[in-house]
Amino acid sequence: MELGELTHIWLIICPLVFLGGIIDAVAGGGGLITLPAYLLAGLPAHLASGTNKCGNAFGTFLSTGRFLKRGDVHYPSAVAGAVGALAGAWAGARLNLIVPEQVLYYIMLAVVPVMAVFLLLKRDFGQEDRSGQLSRGQLMAMAAGIGLIIGGYDGFFGPGAGTFLMLAFTGLCRFDLLTASGNTKVANSASNLASLVTFALAGEVLWSVGIPAALCGVAGNYLGSGLALKGGAKVIRSMFFVVLALLLARLIYGLFV
Repeated sequence: MELGELTHIWLIICPLVFLGGIIDAVAGGGGLITLPAYLLAGLPAHLASGTNKCGNAFGTFLSTGRFLKRGDVHYPSAVAGAVGALAGAWAGARLNLIVPEQVLYYIMLAVVPVMAVFLLLKRDFGQEDRSGQLSRGQLMAMAAGIGLIIGGYDGFFGPGAGTFLMLAFTGLCRFDLLTASGNTKVANSASNLASLVTFALAGEVLWSVGIPAALCGVAGNYLGSGLALKGGAKVIRSMFFVVLALLLARLIYGLFV
């Protein structure tokens, strides 16, 4: 690929990956912006999915490090979620290489509005940590299941996976939003790593685009994770609605355009 063509692609992708990194670090769902950016730049679907994982993975690693440093993570369940996400994302990425995405669109079109209504009605969602109501074994089993299922979704389709992880860790494991966000970063790092390796081994990563995009993703995630850590549940909850609206628009566009 010639430098002129690469420069054109960088100008489209890099600013959008930076913006996606900010959103992803706060409430997940940065892939709703970054994946369409690769398609807009002209990359084929599978190559776009693989290169998108390269662009996003390293930013997620940085966000994870910041949450771990602050201690806003429940370590046993985070590790269990990461193990489940590794397995799920590997299986999902393998499916992505052979199966069309349309089947997921219909499921998600039904799920996303329900989640938005739930968040609107339940205003105290994620305000308090109630995970003490569950035993350590229950938390770890639930976290592993969450990682496996949503990690599979992340490897296969991707956009919105971080948001679903955060909602699941809050709603099912009963963590507050900040701790759920920390656990999400750990699980998402694992799923991104498994997906990236799978796509890379299949030759579906364009490194000349993915590496510059990764640098922009790191910068966006650094800024976004700072906003999440300082603003806590209020900032995260507000960003949820932005992400769910983007996801709904992305699904409708994918089905009908």
